[in-house]
Amino acid sequence: MASRNTRARVLGAVSLALCVLSFASVSAQYGNQPKQGTPASELPPQLKDVTFKQQLNAQLPLDAPFTDETGRTVALGDYFTGQKPVLLAFVYYQCPMLCTQVMNGISSSLKAVPFAAGKDFDVVLVSFDPRDTPAAAAEKKQAHLKYWGAQATAGAWHFLTGSEASIKRATAAAGFNYRWDASTEQFAHVSAVLVATPDGRLSRYFYGVEYSPKELRMALVESGQGRIGTVMDELLLYCYHYDPAAGRYGVIVLNLVRIGGVLTVAFMAGFILLMYRRDSKPTAPTTPGGEPRVPLVGRA
Repeated sequence: MASRNTRARVLGAVSLALCVLSFASVSAQYGNQPKQGTPASELPPQLKDVTFKQQLNAQLPLDAPFTDETGRTVALGDYFTGQKPVLLAFVYYQCPMLCTQVMNGISSSLKAVPFAAGKDFDVVLVSFDPRDTPAAAAEKKQAHLKYWGAQATAGAWHFLTGSEASIKRATAAAGFNYRWDASTEQFAHVSAVLVATPDGRLSRYFYGVEYSPKELRMALVESGQGRIGTVMDELLLYCYHYDPAAGRYGVIVLNLVRIGGVLTVAFMAGFILLMYRRDSKPTAPTTPGGEPRVPLVGRA
């Protein structure tokens, strides 16, 4: 009987996770809102009030107290020193599936991003389960970094736990609403990773559990306010623009046309200059028969 109950709980948790993943995909496309005229009763019971609304430029509560994975009391603002952008995610450390996928999605994307964790940006994970402890945070951090072979970047990853009051302040500022599901004894929540500016303002949201390295790179450059990135990154930002409705970067066709026009003019100017220099070179004197004239050298 016990094993049957356990199996039922596991299946319930898997179903809930799949349901939330589907909901997250729809939320990213439709601004996390049901279609107009759709009764709230049509949503699955586990997903009522489960949203992640973009609140771009909202200020995080930097004075909110938390505890890091070592048991040290910190403020959220300790990770926003004005020097580098921060990747932020709301997870909980006893989550059987979805939260681990969020963290794996972050690490997978960062493998292809040419910035150094700890030097160019930090990663802050905030547990929204007030029952989580620093010991659970430390265990989760160690397991995650070991799995990805990223122990060298341990100083850039921060696993926080806190009181319900601190958690509510942080999640409310980010527009993150979640719900406890008693039948599975798990939280129903939308998965996403956020990018925040060095002074703690929310600048980009990416939904789901897989994140485009190119878009994450552009978000870090843009949110870093010129502190990281190269000329190539600036060119990418000129050609792409963040669309809050889709939670993605889209191509700015007009800017691409402008760049194409500039390159075309530059190529034509270079070609004309090359032809002009070739035609202006002096030619060697020739004989009436067309042979090169050889100067006579003799002694006086």
